Amino acid sequence: MFKNHLKLAWRSILKNKLFSTINVIGLSIGLCAAMVIGAIVYYDFSFDRFHPDSDRIYRITTVFKSNDAEFSNRGVSVPLMRTFQEGVPGVELTAPFFNTSFFKVENREADLSFRNAENAILADDAYFKLFQYKWLAGESKSALSEPGQVVLSREKAERYFPHTQMANVVGRTLIYNDSIPVKVTGVVADFEKKSDLRFTEFMSLASAKMFDGKDVASNDAWNSTSSGDQLFIRIKDVSSVPAIQSRLDALALEHKSTEPWAINDERLFVLQPLADIHFGGKHGDYPFNNSDHVASMTVLKSLAFVALFLLLLGCANFINLTSAQALTRAKEIGIRKTLGSSKKQVVRQFLVETFIMTLLAAVLSLVLAPVLLRQFTDFLPGDIDLSVLYSAKGAVGILVLVIVVSLLSGFYPAFVLSKFRPVLVLKGQFSKGDKGVRLRKTLTVFQFVVAQVFVIATVLVGKQIYYVMNKDMGIKTDAVAYVYLPWSNNSDVKKERLFHQIKDIKGVSNVSWGNNPPTSNNTSSSILTYYKDGAEMHQETEFLWGDLSYLKTYQIPLLAGRERLNDSIREYVVNETFAKALGFQNAPDVVGATVKLDTMSISIVGLMKDFNQRSLRSTINPMALTGDWGNGGYSNFRSIHFDLGKDTGQWATSIAEIERAWASVFPDEEVEVEFMDETVEGFYRRERSTMQLLKWATGLAIMISCLGLLGLAVYTTERRVKEIGVRKVLGANLAQLNLLLCKEFLLLVGIAFIISVPISWYLIHEWMQSFAYKTSMSWWVFLSSGLGMVIVALAVIGSRTYRAANINPVESLRTE
Repeated sequence: MFKNHLKLAWRSILKNKLFSTINVIGLSIGLCAAMVIGAIVYYDFSFDRFHPDSDRIYRITTVFKSNDAEFSNRGVSVPLMRTFQEGVPGVELTAPFFNTSFFKVENREADLSFRNAENAILADDAYFKLFQYKWLAGESKSALSEPGQVVLSREKAERYFPHTQMANVVGRTLIYNDSIPVKVTGVVADFEKKSDLRFTEFMSLASAKMFDGKDVASNDAWNSTSSGDQLFIRIKDVSSVPAIQSRLDALALEHKSTEPWAINDERLFVLQPLADIHFGGKHGDYPFNNSDHVASMTVLKSLAFVALFLLLLGCANFINLTSAQALTRAKEIGIRKTLGSSKKQVVRQFLVETFIMTLLAAVLSLVLAPVLLRQFTDFLPGDIDLSVLYSAKGAVGILVLVIVVSLLSGFYPAFVLSKFRPVLVLKGQFSKGDKGVRLRKTLTVFQFVVAQVFVIATVLVGKQIYYVMNKDMGIKTDAVAYVYLPWSNNSDVKKERLFHQIKDIKGVSNVSWGNNPPTSNNTSSSILTYYKDGAEMHQETEFLWGDLSYLKTYQIPLLAGRERLNDSIREYVVNETFAKALGFQNAPDVVGATVKLDTMSISIVGLMKDFNQRSLRSTINPMALTGDWGNGGYSNFRSIHFDLGKDTGQWATSIAEIERAWASVFPDEEVEVEFMDETVEGFYRRERSTMQLLKWATGLAIMISCLGLLGLAVYTTERRVKEIGVRKVLGANLAQLNLLLCKEFLLLVGIAFIISVPISWYLIHEWMQSFAYKTSMSWWVFLSSGLGMVIVALAVIGSRTYRAANINPVESLRTE
């Protein structure tokens, strides 16, 4: 029986080639999108799921609340680590660690030297109890129990000790930072599965003092928090969470800052499940934030909805075209029933046809999926691929998807067609009724509503991205670049030599000392105190470090007052937002005021114009420009900033000379020239990926909708060939016939547009709420999008109706 169903289904598909092709292409687009998006979602959900007892592993993070604002830090204060190490009810294991790096590592036996060792942590043996690595040499019980011990990953071991067996690496000595001997106590394999814990060097926590690091045993700084000081725990069971959170709340309250400026501030310690870390949870970051790919649950949900709607469009196409063919296949069904077929057998026959077409669409989708994935390579991590689709798990998922889509697409047409009464059908008395027509119109409207929403969203999102990318941020971003000095081996003599060599390069101007550029994700802030009329005001302020040429380099106007007298005097130049935050209605009046940083009195000598410090999602914050002082002898001037000039042809030569100057001063260090315009562009990476997704979703949605419209136009014109012939004989011209055939479809497109406008407006309005600066949602965007869709629909319908209207009435009426 099943074999017979397959044979009949295949014959029917070949007989109706056009409609079958349209159905297969429509379904394949939806399935292809679902497969690619499914692979992306699977990639992000596969991180750190393989650890034993991963559901009982949590990270403790810190949340700060101040003046109705809330921000978080993935780190905790060091004494909290000690408290948990001493024991907290419900906690089974405590594993603190500190992110670190080493400016130099030497294998003196082999005369090998390595610079800037990153992805390193200071940890103890508890770390390897919590996260189980495969040990290639050594053992985990005491590998990090003593000072001067290090465990290496395979990659680091092979780098530091080339052509050496892993077992022979254990016991060897490495020299860190020129003078610190450390013994290798183990080698571990990198995680085979995806993880955000990508450490390659594990230094014993007891070695912290050797590297002037933080000591858990004696550090009492409860009110100092660094994102690199992280605390992971394993709880006994899920029921322990409330008790542990209560203990954290009590510790936060007990050790609340007593400083006057913190009287209204609040700090919370929050448990974050391991499964949430890849997505940031409430805290929006990774363990280290050293990846270009930032996973977002919101983005993944949006991707899932895009895949769902594209699948629904393909299914709507299938239902529309199959039900439209009802009259064509009515006699076939009548004969089947007359010869003894039951209603169930007819339903099975049509479901088998649908399954075969869906299966063909799935095969086509597997071919198209790599092409679609390549369109997003600029926004996806390099190791993402479609291998999951070709695994046993992926094959089962695709099969389930094919079955669900087959049932969703085929059940209604099969049910309707199986209800035909053979006596009426064979007598030619079958009438399609209004119900089927209403369904086809509803599905057509649904298709164009989805397509129109995508079109409007694409235009408005593109408009917003263009706006934020091109809005004047208040500083010079084109042709301005900067280089960060190495963290070590940068004596004042070398720094000055490099500075003057860059200054002497032809084409380079406005060379200045600074720290971070004025627009950056890196921020440093503190509380400044201001006294007015006997009242004390505390204002959180971001700091910007730069010399006397810094404002000129970035073309930041000085609105009032003067520049600082020199780079080391205690004077501030503040922005307009700072002045308004202190209550100055006329911003220039802030010049001459005095503020306090801890116990130091600092004069405000100048007012600079406001500029955006970060992306235009954020508002402008109070800021003060200061010189190189107040950091305990440590220089805040960590970078050199310069203008490459307007002659773009000279840039490559200038950069090459900067690199040569760097090599002459820091021959063992690598230089990286960073450009301000690229820094600003990096703020909107997620927005650009959203735009790319919308473009493809829009294109695919329009393609599916137009395929369905073409199919319905073909069916309608074929049904009305004789009517067209009669009208032509009676004098109807080509334009009148085209209008007659098109107006019904255009009406449906118009209804879809009316429905889509409020939906689009609401969705984009909600999306734009995350931006502090927004473009307008202009009426012409909606109107032009609607007109564009009408033109596309008219072109698709007209291509078919023109052909039908041109048929010679003699040909269409010859059987009459």
